[in-house]
Amino acid sequence: MPVPSFTPVVAGLAETVPFVGPEAIARRSGVPVRARLGANESGFGPSPKVLAAMAEAAPLCWRYPDPESHALREALAARLGLGLDEVVIGEGIDGLMSLAVRLFIAPGDTVVTSLGAYPTLNYHVAGFGGRLECVPYRGAHEDTAALAVAARRTGARMVYLANPDNPMGSFWPAAEVLALLDALPGDCLLLLDEAYGETAPPGALPPVDAARPNLLRLRTFSKAYGLAGMRCGYAFGHARLIRAFERVRNHFGVNRQAQVAALAALGDTAHLDWAVGAIARACARIAAIAREAGLAPLPTATNFVAVDCGGDGAHALRVLEALARHGVFVRKPMAPGLDRCIRVSAGPDAELDILAAALPLALREAQGAA
Repeated sequence: MPVPSFTPVVAGLAETVPFVGPEAIARRSGVPVRARLGANESGFGPSPKVLAAMAEAAPLCWRYPDPESHALREALAARLGLGLDEVVIGEGIDGLMSLAVRLFIAPGDTVVTSLGAYPTLNYHVAGFGGRLECVPYRGAHEDTAALAVAARRTGARMVYLANPDNPMGSFWPAAEVLALLDALPGDCLLLLDEAYGETAPPGALPPVDAARPNLLRLRTFSKAYGLAGMRCGYAFGHARLIRAFERVRNHFGVNRQAQVAALAALGDTAHLDWAVGAIARACARIAAIAREAGLAPLPTATNFVAVDCGGDGAHALRVLEALARHGVFVRKPMAPGLDRCIRVSAGPDAELDILAAALPLALREAQGAA
């Protein structure tokens, strides 16, 4: 019997989920997650002012959200020193990535990224029929010079860079990012992911400047602001880029509570400062726990620490799986050269206590299983 056919692009795709969540791991293993340290969320939670604003707004959930997210855009534009038509709101950075790819990548177009970089971009590029050109990391850093060379060689329509970087936690100073932008052809978009911008050291983020017509910057409320479950992020850049989102975005995609929560979070700078400090202290403790277990933590500019497990990718995977059996959820890079590490997110002391107790046991189990 004939059945509806998928598009040629979709017909050739595998059914996949880019991230296996801790909930799925717990369902599969039967082991409850005791320390949720793998998704780079903020276990420190949102501002109390955010929770109060959401509670006050809850009775109005019967209303559709403002399709223009006007109040939030206005507040962000004022904070950044930009015009309203230079900021757009989306369903987290992941949703904005999908829209950016849809806007610029036709079937067969090339996107240059780093081998092992944030995989959701790859998922969207494949979903719209684009072609990926992957450049290896240089140590723990994305190789900006090699990204530029690959873009010129392939005629790429887009280059992706996360700064600070996920999954390694490294960063480049702003001058290096701008040098990459200058090295790209004018018709090649630099998609700059600044999800960890709030935890970046001074000098890592380029000055806000919407004059560059081929630079699109992405930020989120999912990390330091503690709102990962609300799915709210924003992009900013040249007005021509930002206005184009109106052609393709889901205008009711950012729900009322997300808009309320993000606006309240943006206004509570004291809580943000506290959260950034708590993240830094947690990362320092993760590094100490790793060193005490005989492992090598990498420097981080994010809300997680990449930990070199001292072997190959198979050994690091055994460590990750052993930690899961002890109820500790972490993730790891999968690309060669990076896969020797696990990635541990900042979290409250109670969860880091669990990590400290479980890590030596997991290492012994990993060694015994080799």
